Amino acid sequence: MVNGVIYGNETFMVISTLLVFIMTPGLAFFYGGLVEKKNSLTIMLQIFLAIGVVGLLWIFGGFSLVFGKDIHGIIGNPLEYFGFKNIIFGMNSEYGATIPFILFFLYQLMFAIITLPLMTGAMANRMNIGGWIIFLIVWMIVVYFPVAHWVWGGGFLAEMGFVDFAGGSVIHATAGFSGLAAVIVLGKRKHISGKTPFNLGLVAIGSALLLFGWFGFNSGGVLAANGLASIAFANTGVAAIVAMVVWTIISYINKKRFSLLELFIGGIAGLAAITPASGYVTPTAAMIIGGIAAIFCFLCVRFAKKMGWDDVLDVWGTHGMGGVLGTLSIGIFSNSMVNGVHGSLNQFLIQLFGATLVAAYSLVVTLVILKILDRVFNIRTTEEQQRIGLDKTLLDETYNAGD
Repeated sequence: MVNGVIYGNETFMVISTLLVFIMTPGLAFFYGGLVEKKNSLTIMLQIFLAIGVVGLLWIFGGFSLVFGKDIHGIIGNPLEYFGFKNIIFGMNSEYGATIPFILFFLYQLMFAIITLPLMTGAMANRMNIGGWIIFLIVWMIVVYFPVAHWVWGGGFLAEMGFVDFAGGSVIHATAGFSGLAAVIVLGKRKHISGKTPFNLGLVAIGSALLLFGWFGFNSGGVLAANGLASIAFANTGVAAIVAMVVWTIISYINKKRFSLLELFIGGIAGLAAITPASGYVTPTAAMIIGGIAAIFCFLCVRFAKKMGWDDVLDVWGTHGMGGVLGTLSIGIFSNSMVNGVHGSLNQFLIQLFGATLVAAYSLVVTLVILKILDRVFNIRTTEEQQRIGLDKTLLDETYNAGD
């Protein structure tokens, strides 16, 4: 230990940060394999762009808006950590007392990076690159930074006792319900070939990276290599295992055959649901949450299709509703012996209020953002671009040379 830094905790958090980072490329491969071949590079570009754009936003005010000194429970002081101010050589007793503050800064950056890319799957093919960048910047400032402060930065939801260990509301609900808003505003795709998924091998690679990284996503939230990190680690694995099996069974009953893709989706639904509860429940409860998530999210996906929503990659049904389910499960399954939070009617009502507020805020604000951007800028792809393919018309590149 030097200057309060425990090297074991620092090492653990470096690894966890890398694990969360690898999820963004994993998501790019996952989505890139699910869409049509002619649009694969474009959706991967949009996801990789978030690494750079969100990174700069985070450095120049974003981190401060989330974790800066609280202003009336709504937002953090935007200047407190602006441009690495008070971060590089600092320690923070509130946010990782035994790790360098800059490591906490980087770990939280990885969460910020992956959030909006999650919703690209909902509005796939309908927004051009320029429109996507503008939307990304505005959405992060107006939706992600405030919500993250409410929950993780000492805002009003945290003061109420609302908890979200690793992002069920902050990440999955915001992305899922914002994705639904995008589907409503942008409407259905103008050209659907039905040639999806184009590359299940790419989907498999992306799924593996997401599952691999998710262990750091959840257990790293402890900010220390200790027993709680081990419980969160175990909860992540068992929830994914159970959800994967239950979803596969449901899918087999419906289709009368096995599906590699459905297996992947089931695992991700379980991971989305356990994320907010991973640091508050026991592995036994995590198994139950995983099983419920598979059934619940499967029904949500079917409901979205019945409603005619063109949520291409089922973001609302898996991530959005999975995150809400996991957030509510804290009020039922949390065990005070794990991390001090005990399931009760009062805790459930707090979780219900917080989850509903975050979902509604994300939906309504994103509707407003997109309607304004749609009027002011040219953010939509044309029918011709969708027919020919976005990779060729927007990037002048193709997945395979010679296509």
